Amino acid sequence: MKYADSKLNAYLDHRAALVDYVTSITGCRARAEDVVQDAFLRFVPEGGAASTPSTSGIAYLYRIVRNLAIDLARRSAMENRHQNEETVEWLKPREESSPEQTLLRHDRLERLAAVLDELPERERVAIEMHRVGGYTLSEIARRLEVSTATAHRLVRNAVVHVAASME
Repeated sequence: MKYADSKLNAYLDHRAALVDYVTSITGCRARAEDVVQDAFLRFVPEGGAASTPSTSGIAYLYRIVRNLAIDLARRSAMENRHQNEETVEWLKPREESSPEQTLLRHDRLERLAAVLDELPERERVAIEMHRVGGYTLSEIARRLEVSTATAHRLVRNAVVHVAASME
């Protein structure tokens, strides 16, 4: 590859200042070095004609460096934004529980089933519909053929009984 000597000399004369300039934009000296090298390849294309660097030639080099640095900063910001987005809950790896935790959870569920069996049938059905099925109090009232206030009382009594028994 044959580069124009005058452009090469201009680049070499201003290289340190260019790196400092890009470092202020990117915040990373290593990235600034890469940007300045990319700018050189654009400033002196392969087979470029030899010309004397004028003030506009150096200005053009600074413009190339600035545009590449801003593009890099935008690309980095976009990548960080995508990496920091919340992942969907079901895509996250599930933490494996220890055998002790599994046994404790199983014992608690057995205890809860026993406590629910102690409840009168209407209270048990009401709490199961409300807490497990997600039914509203008016839907529970229609199913049990009682008033909404009675459905609320059934759920409340069941919750109080379960809470007291599980402690």
